Amino acid sequence: METVAIIDTGYESYKYEHELFNSASYRLDIYQGDPSDIPAKARFCKNASGILVRGTRVDKKFMEYTPKLRAISRYGSGYENIDLEEASKRDIKVANVQGYGNHSVSDHAIALIYACSRSLLKGVKSLHPEFGKPPSPDIFEFHDKTLGIIGLGRIGSHLAMKAVALFDKIVACDPYVTDSKFKAYKAVKCSLPELLEKSHVISIHCNLTSETRHMINTGSFSAMKNRPVLINTARGNITDPDALVTALDNNLIHSAGIDVYETEPPGKDQKTLINHPRVIATGHYAWYSDSASRELQRRASDNLLAMLRGEKIPDGLN
Repeated sequence: METVAIIDTGYESYKYEHELFNSASYRLDIYQGDPSDIPAKARFCKNASGILVRGTRVDKKFMEYTPKLRAISRYGSGYENIDLEEASKRDIKVANVQGYGNHSVSDHAIALIYACSRSLLKGVKSLHPEFGKPPSPDIFEFHDKTLGIIGLGRIGSHLAMKAVALFDKIVACDPYVTDSKFKAYKAVKCSLPELLEKSHVISIHCNLTSETRHMINTGSFSAMKNRPVLINTARGNITDPDALVTALDNNLIHSAGIDVYETEPPGKDQKTLINHPRVIATGHYAWYSDSASRELQRRASDNLLAMLRGEKIPDGLN
């Protein structure tokens, strides 16, 4: 009997995975050891035909331990932790799960936009000592403001669809989507410099690539003319965290709502950012809703089984 391994745990139940793979005559093994011990995870997978992964780095060194591996499926949309080139060299199929969190992530972005612009965190803390007094003098309304969306893909377009009734104008930057998509979501196409200059709220929804790593940096903050709220529910490495702290300290931006970090879980080196009085930080759960979580587990498992059967799938990456 062939084996399928789950190497990153954290979900409440794996009932669907057990039922799916057992019915297809695969044994399902779930790693229960030290989550930071990647060599141990690789050894655990030495006989696996397929693996389900979340954040573990699956690179050339990992794959050298897994000679029987034929497919990798990631619980999530990002796949920067998987060496796609090396997997392709070894004829290992790789898939992610695209679009499962369109609503949950865009909802979370809106929640952070409201929380930052209304100074909700500070307002909760000051309820008793300063009851009736606004926690900040720069609480603003959306009806006469511009929302800038970096990345008009699945999640960014869902945000645009929901935010069009809130903001006076939506501008978006994405060189990889057609003009018709900008029109469909009532977003004005612009360059990144234009977006930074015009926006009162900026929400990041692009993928992390070599092109976008630290795309929001010291120069970017200097170009922001309207002291905007900055929201990041995409990937932490898209924003330079040191530059973000400096921008907050120098009052170049209103506030920041972040759900993702340069290293995860965030360490002591990011404590200054997380504890900044004008930052609302959540623990990388924008992807989650009860329905999105179920869809993610189901589709990641279905993708893995389909790849093991030699089938082509919409979420396939190579």
